[in-house]
Formats: sequence, structure tokens, C-alpha cells
Amino acid sequence: MAAGIDEPVVLDVDDTIVAVHGYGKQGAGFGYAGVRGLNALIATVSTPLAAPVIVAQRLRKGACGSARGAARLVADALATLVRLRRPGVTGRVLLRAGSAFYGQPTIAAALRAGADVSVTVRLDPRVKAAIAAIDPQAWHPIAYTDAVYDEQTGRWISHAEVAEIDFVAFSSRKKADRVPGRLVVRRLPDLNPKADPGQDSLFTVGRFHALFTTSDPNVVDTVTADKTHRGQAIIEQVHADLKNSALAHLPSGTFTANAGWLVLACLAFNLARAAATLTGPRLAKATTATIRRTLITVPARVASSARRLTLHLPTAWPWQTAWNQLFTRACGPPLTAAA
Repeated sequence: MAAGIDEPVVLDVDDTIVAVHGYGKQGAGFGYAGVRGLNALIATVSTPLAAPVIVAQRLRKGACGSARGAARLVADALATLVRLRRPGVTGRVLLRAGSAFYGQPTIAAALRAGADVSVTVRLDPRVKAAIAAIDPQAWHPIAYTDAVYDEQTGRWISHAEVAEIDFVAFSSRKKADRVPGRLVVRRLPDLNPKADPGQDSLFTVGRFHALFTTSDPNVVDTVTADKTHRGQAIIEQVHADLKNSALAHLPSGTFTANAGWLVLACLAFNLARAAATLTGPRLAKATTATIRRTLITVPARVASSARRLTLHLPTAWPWQTAWNQLFTRACGPPLTAAA
């Protein structure tokens, strides 16, 4: 169980293409990345005290859309999260996802389970009209790249600004399917405008990044909502971690066998996180490669004497304390002789 799981947590959902080689892989195809492979949809739970833990996964054919089956995955992930928590825990859950998952089925599945959502939206005409309707005085500078904090005024001096406006998602659907919430928009100067041989513009053109959220504005303000949503990049680290270990190769040509391989890869990922967490805060957010190097691939020597096995660990080993703590907490104290 991840530390802080009973507190407000974040559920991230995203998919990734696992590249394959050869033409014998069932379900392989060219997906959104232009790479031939299979599509792995993964949901992770993150807390402020622990690294992400995978709570749901699906292996899909490579050419499928990102949002296919996402509603079912979100429902399963939230149900698993309820089982991981202690009974009666009321800490809120926030679903974070990219624009590919901005759909009524996925968001409705999260809301039915009692979670809030924070999902990137595409800049379609309706979203652009909502952005144009934002009060010019509502923009607030935020801590971003090259930002400077002015202590005298207590404000950030930054090119990046955020604002919000009330927004109803899926307004073209029937009334029961509409979702009221907020549209939080981040505005940045466009430093790479399209080449135009004509007259220069009279003002700097901005780039907009919008997200839809149902979180309570009295609990999560505009700046916090934007900052929290940007943390969704943490799931990309999980993808990279998996591809650096078990998902570097899908061993079978059979789709169901590779789906089982994905399940085992996620189990190994979570077990490595659990082992690192038991050693203390130093490795609580380490990658699988670091955990293998520090705790698993230990150059130890096993000796047998008087029918007892003795494990000789390296001398002056910097991870001695962490390994001993893991061994003690996983295996328990040594058994004492009966009186």
C-alpha cells in the first residue's frame, strides 16, 4: 500500500505504444506515434509521499484509439483504489488525463465513482469562444519557465498566465450527459509564430492550453488547478520505466500471452516500489533501475556452515542500512529458541 493512500490522491490515465519487430505479433499496428507496436493503457495512483503505483492496465491492438476502453479502465482503477484504502476514508480522488480522454463515457465513469476530473481539452470552436469570453482582468501570472518572484508586490513576474471560466462539457448531448465545471486556461506568448512575409503583427500572439475540471473552486483555485494538472507528466516516467525493463520486449506472437506479460510487468513494477518504500524515504521515489542496482543485484556470497546459510554482504556497502531494513520488515525478526 502506497504511503498517503488515504489522503487526497491523483489517478493518472494514459496509453503508450510498445514497439514490436517482425510481422508475427497478433494485434500489432501503427498507432498515433507512427510506430508499429501494441497499445498499453495504464492507470497509476500517485500520492505526495510515494511514487506512482499501477492499479489497472489493458493491452490493446496498436492501431486502436487512445480512449477505447478507457471508461471501463477508470471504473476498475477507482474500484481498486477503494479496496486499497481503509474503510470510511473520504480523501478526494482526482482523475488526470490528456485530451484523447476528453469524452463523456470516461468522465462520467469517474464522476459516478465520486472522483473529480482534470482533463485537457482540444481547442475546438466552442472552447475558443469560451477563452475569448474570459475577462482580461482575470489573468494571473504563475511560476513558470524564466519567472521571477517579486517580494514587494507578492506576485510572479512571468509571461505565463492562467484564468478560468465556467464551462459545461458535452453541451450538445442530452441534458443528463452534460457535465458542469470550469475551464482553466494557461496563456503563453507564441515564440515560434508561423512565417508570414506580410506586415508584422501589432501585438504578441498567445498560445492557449485549456483543461476541464470539476474540482471545487473553493478548495482548488485556478493556479493550483493548472499546477496540479501539469503534474500528469509523471505517468510518462512510468511508461519509460516499464520500457526500460519488462516492456522492452514482448516475447510472444500471441496477443493474450503478451497481455499476460503486461500484467506481470505491472506486478514487478509495484513490487519493486513496495520494496523501495520499506527501506525508507531515500528510495521511495526511485526508478526500477535504481532499485535493481541498490537492493536486488547485490554482490553477496552465500556460505553454508552447520546446516545454516549465511549471507555475506559487501563490506562498506552504502546501502547496507536500507537492505537490512527491507529484510527485517519483509521477513520479520529472527525466530527465537523456545524456552
